[in-house]
Amino acid sequence: MILVSQEKIDAYRSRGWWGQQTLGGLFLDTAQRQESTFAVADPPNRMALFGGEPRHWSWGELMAQVGLWCAHFEAQGVQKDDVIVLQLPNCVQMHAIYLACAIRGIVVSPVPMQYRAHEIAHVVASTQARGIISTQRLGSYPAAQEVAAMARQFASVQWVWSFCDESGQDLPAEVLDLDAALRRCTPWSAAQMRAHLQRIALTADDVFTICWTSGTESRAKGVPRSHNEWIIVGQSVVDAGQMQAGAQMVICFPFVNMAGIATSLIAWLLTGGGLHHHHPFDLQVFIGQLQARRIDYTVAAPAVLGMLLKQPELLDQVDLGRLRRIGSGGGPLAPWLVEQFAQRLGIEVINYFGSNEGAALSSTPQDIPDPQHRASYFPRLGVEGLRWHAVNADKVKTRLVDVDSGEDIEQPGRVGELRFQGPMVFSGYYNSPELTAQAFDEQGFYRTGDLFEIAGDRQQYYRFAGRHKDIVVRGGMNISCEEVENLLLSHPKVREAAVVGWPDEALGERVCAVVVPCDAQAPVALAELVAHLRHEGKVAAFKWPERLEIIAQLPRNPVGKVLKRVLREQLQAAAAVPGAHA
Repeated sequence: MILVSQEKIDAYRSRGWWGQQTLGGLFLDTAQRQESTFAVADPPNRMALFGGEPRHWSWGELMAQVGLWCAHFEAQGVQKDDVIVLQLPNCVQMHAIYLACAIRGIVVSPVPMQYRAHEIAHVVASTQARGIISTQRLGSYPAAQEVAAMARQFASVQWVWSFCDESGQDLPAEVLDLDAALRRCTPWSAAQMRAHLQRIALTADDVFTICWTSGTESRAKGVPRSHNEWIIVGQSVVDAGQMQAGAQMVICFPFVNMAGIATSLIAWLLTGGGLHHHHPFDLQVFIGQLQARRIDYTVAAPAVLGMLLKQPELLDQVDLGRLRRIGSGGGPLAPWLVEQFAQRLGIEVINYFGSNEGAALSSTPQDIPDPQHRASYFPRLGVEGLRWHAVNADKVKTRLVDVDSGEDIEQPGRVGELRFQGPMVFSGYYNSPELTAQAFDEQGFYRTGDLFEIAGDRQQYYRFAGRHKDIVVRGGMNISCEEVENLLLSHPKVREAAVVGWPDEALGERVCAVVVPCDAQAPVALAELVAHLRHEGKVAAFKWPERLEIIAQLPRNPVGKVLKRVLREQLQAAAAVPGAHA
């Protein structure tokens, strides 16, 4: 399945930016070169999360598991370009599945564990997925049971597979026990896997994944990415983290989107390193992993970094001698935090901005050595006259555009939308030509929907200034306000609804529902809205409102559009008055 135009392929290959190497071929080369070297490990709390003792695989053991999955897919009749939906917590099996799909030409469409029937049904319908892989449970949530009930609606789904939690409880009748199925397979050898790659003529321009992202639209959009598009993003991660061959990592990002896959799979592959899974984030587990392993690179949210500085005793027993860099993002970084990590711990914090679509900026010590500047600014890439050390700096172009007039902004202090063009940027949303047309401007630049302004003494930086897109970013997860608003409107007590982000120190933002009730004398309660979304809508929990404001009317412009900026100002003013909010 190649969705990139031949013109784009030829242009990037002629420059040496894209190549012929597939991810499956890269894995086999690395695994055969260092079979006895450590490759991947489960979260240490795997048993509590979803069952099974934590596994710890060498590259050779992982290669055998990949061969097992190749044999399983062969036995099930899964072919090149078939789509498989994957809903698993971070675990070693995810590496085996991704890599087997990379070898067989199967397209992986991973979804977060937070997704429920509402979101997964949309993914299955959009991709016409042939199979779904899940786990019997995550904590107390019966994942396999919920997936199986949803999958009955779709004729395209031929298989639902699930790992068992070893509790002795049976899987739903229509769900295949993956552990038992894999035991019946004879693993493919490395030679068989290489021969299959040759036979199906898989190229580095074939689609490898379809990840999901939310924006102003009411439903998530599929973002297809090829092997080449992933590799060039992984190069940026390796460069930003200054990772050396064999780098050891603890990665807390969900293994389902740009941040997770680019690091846990692509940067790991490029360095031939060791990956210690973590999921969901647990501070004590995270510290325990740092204590138990000599780690070269990890990631953490700004709130976690602040906690580690304010409670230094948490790191008393941790040897940080090899940990030189930590990646962070998903929320604003405080300058004091970046400065103190460098001064007190000798660790440089990298400030990341990015999206599933491939728009990405990294503030690193090699390009922005001043820690205070690095917390607030990003390199102004792809602008004539500015040079940067970042490995892919010369391969990307950016422009800042006035959202009203469409003119380019060249002077500091004026806010505009940041737009990207380059070999790491996707080519369009999956099976969505109208959304794709809206996503790119007349010059072929991707519209990020994020607002920046030019800064710095030489106008060499971008500074993040907010979002033009109508989304809430909660703990790094993008939530479409329109989607949640439409769901809230289905509640019988709600006449009008608007959703905005409410600032939160730990998560960046939380979902705030602003409701005009049908009956002012009997307004809806927050618990009623949550119950409606949970039981009627079967909506992922991270989208549930955590704050409710009841108002008489929503502020609108002359054509009826809700003025979210005015609404936020009104709410902030009301919050300053004790007892003024619901």
